[in-house]
Amino acid sequence: MTILVINAGSSSLKFGLFDAEGFGELSSGIVDWRADARKAELTVVTGGSRESFIVEVPGYGSAFGHVQRILGENGFVAEDIRAVGHRVVHGGVEFRSSVIIDDRVIESIRQLSDLAPLHNPPALMAMEAARKELPGVPHVSVFDTAFFRDLPLKDIVYPLPYEWFEKWGIRRFGFHGISHEYCALRAAELLLADVSGLSAITLHLGNGCSATAVLGGRPVATTMGFTPLEGMMMGTRPGSVDPGILIYVMKEKGLSVKGLHEALNHGSGLLGVSGVSSDFRKVEEAAARGEARARLALDIYADRIRSAVGSLAAVMGGVDALVFTAGVGENSASLRAMVCDGLSFMGLELDNMLNEKSRPDAVVSKEKSPVKVLTIKTREALFIAQETARAISGHRELPGETF
Repeated sequence: MTILVINAGSSSLKFGLFDAEGFGELSSGIVDWRADARKAELTVVTGGSRESFIVEVPGYGSAFGHVQRILGENGFVAEDIRAVGHRVVHGGVEFRSSVIIDDRVIESIRQLSDLAPLHNPPALMAMEAARKELPGVPHVSVFDTAFFRDLPLKDIVYPLPYEWFEKWGIRRFGFHGISHEYCALRAAELLLADVSGLSAITLHLGNGCSATAVLGGRPVATTMGFTPLEGMMMGTRPGSVDPGILIYVMKEKGLSVKGLHEALNHGSGLLGVSGVSSDFRKVEEAAARGEARARLALDIYADRIRSAVGSLAAVMGGVDALVFTAGVGENSASLRAMVCDGLSFMGLELDNMLNEKSRPDAVVSKEKSPVKVLTIKTREALFIAQETARAISGHRELPGETF
């Protein structure tokens, strides 16, 4: 029996197939149509073998059909799928843990789409397509926000009119929780430490970026807030900015709400500053060619991360481990070096040779460094598979019931 994991993005659909008992990864892949709205590159990895195809994919329904087809061709049939786990970025206040999906759950997720416009809508489309193709098995929604459900009140209430919190539900939610939780637990394993006594800062650095202070396995502070726009600089999002700027450009420059939405979600961050790309690698290449705006973008990017680390370390009164994860965090030795430069006051000493050669999962700090620096491959799909199995076990099989 297997568990299928679906992670839908705005222009891609990632999937993973796991053994339902031992959670070994049997197959994984991605349907990626960033270059063409109707054609996609379908890549699948099974047993060390990698294949890529160009397929006609006008929507998530056909994308899911191609996923089923390619899994079947590799010997994994739909009849063996015990459950399907879906990553959902924003669960709001209602969803404090994973839930089995029914129509009410879908409608609740839909109502949160304005708070995560790049994430919840594609997740819903993939969810509805998967339920149609596999109606006979339970589908489970695993939320990025759930990890932050027990943040202290002082960390979820913004210093705005208190009625906004009470009446409108404006509060800090936090995001990338699946990644942060997995990486904190994995860091404890790698350091042979008891997670209950470990203070760690996890840096999820991809197209979206967030940092979280994790103490004893639970988050005590995080950089993202009411939406995934807050916090550090990202690929196309600015992170935290002076809200007065937003008032100014709307009032004085005539920028519409739609225009502001577009600028904040799609035209800022690395892309907005560099003018090159939202892809960190391409911005690095441009900076190496001497492009001043690309260099500036990298400097701001690293500085924002470094500032977040210092702030979160202060919240915990010190830190044992600093974890780099996700696409940029796992793969860019130069970015890790830029961030760690200037953090020696925390007792952090990066080993430049280990850092340059690092492949996750590894410790890249000097042996004598009191603060350990690690690169960890975030395995969100594995975590979602495990959550899905827990949600459907025993009496937890009522639609929409939390566990």
